[in-house]
Amino acid sequence: MPENAVQQAPRHDVLAADSILYLDGVTVSFDGFKALNSLSFIVRPGEMRTIIGPNGAGKTTMMDVITGKTRPDEGTVLYDGNVDLTKHDEAAIANMGIGRKFQKPTVFENLTVFENLELALKGPRGTFAVLLARLMGEQRDRIDAVLGTIRLTDRAHTSAGALSHGQKQWLEIGMLFAQDPRFLMLDEPVAGMTDAETEQTAELLREIARDRSVLVVEHDMEFVRNLDCKVTVLHEGSVLAEGSLAKVQADERVIEVYLGR
Repeated sequence: MPENAVQQAPRHDVLAADSILYLDGVTVSFDGFKALNSLSFIVRPGEMRTIIGPNGAGKTTMMDVITGKTRPDEGTVLYDGNVDLTKHDEAAIANMGIGRKFQKPTVFENLTVFENLELALKGPRGTFAVLLARLMGEQRDRIDAVLGTIRLTDRAHTSAGALSHGQKQWLEIGMLFAQDPRFLMLDEPVAGMTDAETEQTAELLREIARDRSVLVVEHDMEFVRNLDCKVTVLHEGSVLAEGSLAKVQADERVIEVYLGR
């Protein structure tokens, strides 16, 4: 191989190598409608990113592609520099350390908060393994740490069904966090929350993002401001604008298609 082979490598290889998530030219069509239209963007390791945009912009389809639920018609989807996510199914992708929280919280309401987190811990998922497992000291410490992060230490032995809507959202975030994902995707995590819960959720996510990558799809601009991170605006399946919230809010195209005047 020539000495300068690495220097001649395509730029996208260099960019992908320095990313936790790399999308390039991703297109998805449903009955002729392009839900994603040559979508391209990069999330760096340890970065928190917010995705905003009008309904139908492609936000959900984007997450479906990343998690293996939907296969793109064309384009590149790489995780951790070189793992081609289009070649793996949803279970395999989840096991790689990619966690996804949907908008509506899905917790086991008849179990306590602690028991929900216990079930979520990494480990064998067979029926007998769950029934026979004894909580080791290290696992208990992990649950205690997660409880502190999600502000539910004092509700550890409360039935999940008795939690407020916001607390259920925190518990589900905790259930993902307990599995120690490297890349976490959250779909409108503060929908239906009180102002106080919304503010606490921003603080919670900033804590989680200290040692992992977090992608947040959101409509609440005050919450996005509190996250204080780079914002990507989607429109008609493509990136319309990118930068700080102040920058994208001042962009005439974003004002026209999403924010209004």
